[in-house]
Amino acid sequence: MANAWKRKHLGILLCLAAGLPHLAWADETLSPAARQWWADISALAGDDKEGRQTGSAGYMRAADYVISRFKAEGLQPAGVKGFLQPVKLEQQTVDQGASQVDLVGANGAITALNAGEDSRIAAGGAPLPDAVDAALVFIGYGLHLPNQGYDDFAGIDLKGKIAVVLGGGPADISGPIKSSARFARDAALGKLGAVGVITLTTPHQVEIPWSRQIALAAQPGMYLADAALRETPDRFLGLSIDPEKSEPLFTGSGHTFAELCALSDASRPLPRFELPGRLKVRIAARREQLTSPNLIAKLPGRDLKLAKEYVVVSAHLDHLGVGVPINGDAIYNGAMDDASGVATVLDIAHRLKQGPRPRRSILFLIVTAEEKGLLGSYYFASNPPMAKGSIVADLNFDMALPLWPLKSVFAPGENESTLGGDARAVAAVQGLTMAPDPLPDRNVFIRTDQYSFVRKGVPAMAFKFGFAKDTPQFDIEHQWRATRYHAPSDDLNQPGVLKGEAVRLDDFVAALALKVANDESRPQWLPTSVFRPGNPQ
Repeated sequence: MANAWKRKHLGILLCLAAGLPHLAWADETLSPAARQWWADISALAGDDKEGRQTGSAGYMRAADYVISRFKAEGLQPAGVKGFLQPVKLEQQTVDQGASQVDLVGANGAITALNAGEDSRIAAGGAPLPDAVDAALVFIGYGLHLPNQGYDDFAGIDLKGKIAVVLGGGPADISGPIKSSARFARDAALGKLGAVGVITLTTPHQVEIPWSRQIALAAQPGMYLADAALRETPDRFLGLSIDPEKSEPLFTGSGHTFAELCALSDASRPLPRFELPGRLKVRIAARREQLTSPNLIAKLPGRDLKLAKEYVVVSAHLDHLGVGVPINGDAIYNGAMDDASGVATVLDIAHRLKQGPRPRRSILFLIVTAEEKGLLGSYYFASNPPMAKGSIVADLNFDMALPLWPLKSVFAPGENESTLGGDARAVAAVQGLTMAPDPLPDRNVFIRTDQYSFVRKGVPAMAFKFGFAKDTPQFDIEHQWRATRYHAPSDDLNQPGVLKGEAVRLDDFVAALALKVANDESRPQWLPTSVFRPGNPQ
């Protein structure tokens, strides 16, 4: 830990000597908002917070800081215990090295898919089985969307089998719809009798290098202690395999992994077929109970009637804690993911607190266990400490990535509710445009906490710096994910963070929050949205 501290602070000194603006207080050209934004990130992503692992001492130190900022802004506590909403969780840690994954061919030949090297056993979702021995069936993209005219489950016998799926999906189905189907996939497979799923990724679609995925495999997974709130069936196996080691799954099937990858990368239809082998898995895992809080503050509305309704502005506090060292650094600080989002929520709270007060109340929600599967936000959306049905919208921040000048905003969920029209109106006033999803198969719609609200029927959006495919901004974003996403290098030393541009996005969402909070009508799902309650997906 001391060595990591020295490396990081030496890096800061070198950057200052080179004239690079890494610390807000060192750059007098920044606005007070930008300086405070970076000061909040610096406090939350410092080494002393030890990566803010859910429920850890470092997480609680970060929570104490956020509460102190809530108090400094004069916000009211809105949790069940002051600013806190405790969330009960179960933590599950898989000893990948002590576990065993073997592919048994039709002729009895065994191909070892060593856990922690060639394969990764998922630790979250639900309690894992001790062992699995099951036949395999390839079901294409694994998308169950009969109302969209597409169903990879149709006519497939999954009882007692492990489904094998490949990332991607048909180009003519929207990203949010595909993402939502992937989120619900394990539950749907379990209902059809499947005992597990193997998720494969084409080399072209890899977001995090396999070596880093394996480093992260040592991280504990979590799920909500209340089984009624869990989606994944108990004793359901989740497994991923190195793209470089996936070909043997298809030996003797009449198909190759390379052939299927080419189809997926082109968003073309995939065949579905039985695989000749079986998978035998033995799992070494331990479990323990823990509690980690959401943090909730309120700015009361001024309208006697509408003040009982709430607009939520949210971000997640947790990250990945201390893990496998990369380049000698073991602290996964999570500066952009998602200390930046928390700092943004605090900045918006400061702006709105200046007045005039909005008609509806504003909740500033900082959630736990996002990295474990959106657990804190789903717990809040399922158990709000205010009247159910009183939350009218969620505006969420998760890794907005201010790495280039803000000219457009990417807002997953824009085309699902009237929030999109509100966002476009605010953007027009501020000289911004709304950017379409550049990578619809990345599943971003289900990977941010706003989706927990969507699942409960609440219109919601998330916000990121917009970019288009095959542009310099696309390359910057891709490189950042390849080198810093879920790595220790997402820290306070990283170059390229445009602090002044970051708070321009805060301008945009603060104005949007005010617009929603002051409108006589609450946001509505569009009639065409599959997420509108009652509409078939």
